This record gives sequence, structure tokens and C-alpha cells, in this order.
Amino acid sequence: MPQAIDSEDLHEAVAELATIRDFIRWGASRFNAAGLHFGHGTDNALDEAAWLVLHALDLPLDLPPHWQEARLTPGERRRVVDLLLARIETRKPAAYLTGEAWFCGLPFTVNESVLVPRSPIAELIEQGFQPWLVADPVTRVLDLCTGSGCIGIACAFAFPEAEVDLSDFSAEALDVARQNIARHGLGERVRPHRADVFDGLPPARYDLIVANPPYVDAADMAELPAEYRHEPRLGLAAGADGLDIVRRILAEAADWLSPQGLLVVEVGNSAPALQAAYPDLPFIWPEFERGGHGVFLLEAGALPAGRAARS
Repeated sequence: MPQAIDSEDLHEAVAELATIRDFIRWGASRFNAAGLHFGHGTDNALDEAAWLVLHALDLPLDLPPHWQEARLTPGERRRVVDLLLARIETRKPAAYLTGEAWFCGLPFTVNESVLVPRSPIAELIEQGFQPWLVADPVTRVLDLCTGSGCIGIACAFAFPEAEVDLSDFSAEALDVARQNIARHGLGERVRPHRADVFDGLPPARYDLIVANPPYVDAADMAELPAEYRHEPRLGLAAGADGLDIVRRILAEAADWLSPQGLLVVEVGNSAPALQAAYPDLPFIWPEFERGGHGVFLLEAGALPAGRAARS
């Protein structure tokens, strides 16, 4: 049963705890007692507490270990406790409280208009999508359902000769993506577009299309922990089987990929439903060293005929 923090406990923390290490340990203990859920950049209470404590103190996440013995002033103690308490009382993911998340080693501005970046696709970007991506050089990339823009922007760094298009249906999400384009100085190569999957994009052929679309099915949506309910429903819910958007991507991707292009899509727990719905498609399911699952790859030649071929 989750335990609440009483005023006496808070007063004692501010009065008695002294060092950065003390507050990280206290925060982790309180998080566990409160029954928080993790999965938006960390997977445990200790790392989550460290992230928030260091943010409250304007210190980097890679703080040298010996600095954890540094003592806090009374004002710093109050600031740290207030942020840790906000995590417990609001159940907001830490990234929404700090306004920042990291993806592929890059910082991204986030708010509740976008999902918190956490896709295992990061590993594929770091590997240049090898050995499956054969285009050399990669000159055009599309990030569908971009949200914060993290996947497309990371691809822009991975493929420095490429022009990258970011698309999303949410105007609010695109505002965040624009902030991140500017933050990373990529305005000349990365362009945001408001589009409903492919509808609304200017005509193009891409060497690589990457998508982290909504893919949560109705059953999983009904059971989401409180932390996930702070994320935009538009970025999560995808119908009874979680495939509403993925079906649209598969139906039209052939019209947008170059002949040697690659489609990469995250479907998470909806992977079994996808395989059942498309038993003849030769999905490639890469394994991830840092965890994660449910990402498929398809080469352009393996895709169903697109809209142009059917008309």
C-alpha cells in the first residue's frame, strides 16, 4: 500500500539531511514507499531520485561521485524536497518536471504535449541501422509521428548528409519539435510538417522512414499507470488492437520509400497482433542490448503495394 509523506517527515528531511547522497537516498526511499512507476528515462527509484536531486541543484547528471558528499544549504534542501515531493504528489514523469529528456546522448526539451523520449530505436540510430540500411549516402529521412523530434533529430546527427522531415498531427507537438530543431542548430536540414501520417507531406522519396506511432491497444490503455496518463493520449492510443496507425503506414509506405529504402516502426506490445494481421510480411525484429522490444524493419521491396500502385 503506497505511503503518504507527512509534514513531520518533510520537516525532518530538510532539517537533518545534509549531502546530495542523503537526499538521493531519501528520495528513492520515499518513491518506493509511494509506489511510483518508472519507465520514462529511468527504471528504478534510485536513478529517478538522482535525476531530480541534481536537476534541483543545477548540477549535471554525470556528476563525479565524490561530489555527492557536498552539503546543501537550507534553501537548496527545500528546493530538492519540493521537487521530490512534486514527483510523488503529481505522478508526473521526471522529464515533465525538469522539462528535459535525453535520447541518443542528446538533450531534448519536452512537455506534456509530447511523449517522453525512450524508444529502443535509439540503439538502431547509433548503429546507423546497419546492416539493413543499404543507401549510401542516406540523403532523405522521414520521422513519422515525431513528437519532440528526438528520433529525426538524432538521425540528422547520425546521417550528416541527410535532409530530415519531421511530421506530426499535433500542432502542439510540432511546437516542441521546432524548439528542439533550434536547440540543436539544425534549421537548415530538419523541417517540421503538420501531417496525418503521410497526408499533408510534400511529395518525396526517402531512404529511411522511422516511426514511433501510437500503438497502445484498448486493453493496455485501460491499465496504464498514472505516470503514463500525463502523456498525450493522441500519442499512445491506437484502437482495439493497437494497429490503427500502423496499418496506415504499411498501406502507403511504398509510395514514399526509395527502391532501396528501409521502414522502421515501433509497435511495442502490439507486435503479436501485427504478426497475426500480416502473416506474409517478412518483418525483421532486431534485439536490443539496453532493453526494449517490438520494433520491426521492412525493406522497400517487401512492403505491400502503395496507394499509387493500387489506383
